[in-house]
Amino acid sequence: MEEMNIQCPYCLQAITVLVDTGVYEYTTLIDDCEVCCRPIEISYSVENGEVSSLSYNSIEGNEF
Repeated sequence: MEEMNIQCPYCLQAITVLVDTGVYEYTTLIDDCEVCCRPIEISYSVENGEVSSLSYNSIEGNEF
């Protein structure tokens, strides 16, 4: 597991998410913002045990 720092697309606060570096493929997961609790879709790729790409987006339709 590796901690990654991102900015919540809803509340714009800096948060930390955990990604599994034990997978060797493109992975998508849903994690809630630790500040505003809204769901964030996080997609990433792992190469040689390190995150090689990371993107994240709000999930449409789940806004207050």
